[in-house]
Amino acid sequence: MLPLDFIDYMRSTLGEEAESLFRALEQEPVTSIRLNDKIDTLTFSCDIDEVPWHYDGYYLSERPRFTLDPLFHAGCYYVQEASSMFLQQVLDEYVPRDAIVLDLCAAPGGKSTILSQHLADEGLLISNEVVRQRVFILSENIQKWGNGNVVVTHNKPSDFGDGCRYLFDCILVDAPCSGEGMFRKDPAARSEWSLDNVEMCAERQKSILEDVWDALKPGGVLIYSTCTFNKKENEDNVRWMTEYFGADILPLTTEPEWKIKNTPLGCHFYPHLTRGEGFFIAALRKPDTNFTPFRIRTSKKQDTTIKADLEPMLQWLKEPQQWEIKQSDRFMTAYPARHKPLIDFITGFLTCISVGFGLGELRGKNIAPQHSLSMSKALNPAAFPQFALTEEQALAFLRTEALLPPDGMPMGTVLLTYDGVPLGFAKNVGNRLNNLYPNEWRIRKL
Repeated sequence: MLPLDFIDYMRSTLGEEAESLFRALEQEPVTSIRLNDKIDTLTFSCDIDEVPWHYDGYYLSERPRFTLDPLFHAGCYYVQEASSMFLQQVLDEYVPRDAIVLDLCAAPGGKSTILSQHLADEGLLISNEVVRQRVFILSENIQKWGNGNVVVTHNKPSDFGDGCRYLFDCILVDAPCSGEGMFRKDPAARSEWSLDNVEMCAERQKSILEDVWDALKPGGVLIYSTCTFNKKENEDNVRWMTEYFGADILPLTTEPEWKIKNTPLGCHFYPHLTRGEGFFIAALRKPDTNFTPFRIRTSKKQDTTIKADLEPMLQWLKEPQQWEIKQSDRFMTAYPARHKPLIDFITGFLTCISVGFGLGELRGKNIAPQHSLSMSKALNPAAFPQFALTEEQALAFLRTEALLPPDGMPMGTVLLTYDGVPLGFAKNVGNRLNNLYPNEWRIRKL
């Protein structure tokens, strides 16, 4: 049952069209996925249609059990609302590939994976989540996606506004909201909704925007989005940014056949019109005034001297010259060399959960590869003996079970693959393959 106040509000907003929205909210949600460039095609036992506003987005005619697909765990695709994929259109219009970007409210990571893919080998993404319980699933999803151009942080919006003044070319604020767009996916969103909660969310969104605004460069782009329908959290907040910050609204390009409601203040996605959940997105440009550029300050934390032998680890990478390697205790991390000064500052100033990707770990006198290396697009698979798993073996590996090695397999570290895609590492000790898959990521139920 939809909240009565919500029904009244939407009728006052959409008029007769509101009845179509209400019917849509009682239907089954749409399942959509976005393909990683780790693979070229996907095969599901159901029909697939393309999401028109994202070149790697697909609708599935039914929802598979993703847990049973090893390619899902390998980060080959992300299960994401089709409406949210429209972010790619905004990036293509207004955000260059070499930008420094902040995703402020990033968990669980769908939009951050779009951003990291867009920035590719040139830009840098700071993917932040303020809620500690959510920041680790964010880091996991970033690692599985495999781009090393991301730093995952756990900080308040004001930490960026106060300490990173004029740093970012683009900031995405996918703001916490009243969740009206999730009504058909999440029954709790219906039970928790109220007009008072809408008011509270709108004020909290303004507070978040005010806290982070100084971190955006003059001339930079702020992308604002919510998964809700009401004007207070959407159009009213966009209008407030134009009045309070002097921001300029940027027009967003859509096609008529997409049936997106493109207004002067932003784009609305309604589930009775588009195949996806409720969503709102707007882009604004900060006034381009004279300013003192952000200056990278020397971190108070001292760099740790690398004690490990780098030569074996360099062979694990396709293009080792692109990566800076840093050691912390017994762990080695790789991150983009072109952004070393900025990343060193960020790791010294902010609370960082993960930086780039884990490369190696000292274990006695030996160095073992970290699991995130197997997920990374920087991995050189030829550096390791490989074992192609069947589906049954792959699922057993993802449950952290031991496997039997095939005849003739070399002793030591082995790269396990499924359908040609790296799935993780194991150690051949002769009579078995010791499973090196992260225990906290394991499949608990089939």
